[in-house]
Amino acid sequence: MSKQTNLTVKGQVTIPKDVRDALGLTAGGPVAFERDGDRVFLRKGDVDQAELARRRAAILADIDRVVEKYKHLRTGRPTDEIMRELRGDESLP
Repeated sequence: MSKQTNLTVKGQVTIPKDVRDALGLTAGGPVAFERDGDRVFLRKGDVDQAELARRRAAILADIDRVVEKYKHLRTGRPTDEIMRELRGDESLP
């Protein structure tokens, strides 16, 4: 596959969509350049494992907060009981 694009004054290029798709590149994702003489190769960059671990921990903490907030909706309770609790109406059957 051979593609050509123009370099901006800031040294930026647009990677063609079919190339991005083929490499699985996404906005904000890492890319790597490898030089071999006067040729440069683009490849999908390595993922920062420490950053992934931080993101994973943040997501799990968010999940824990949601689970705690809605623990009263646990399974095994009748729907009518849950609805009474949500509505704050204990007088309903």
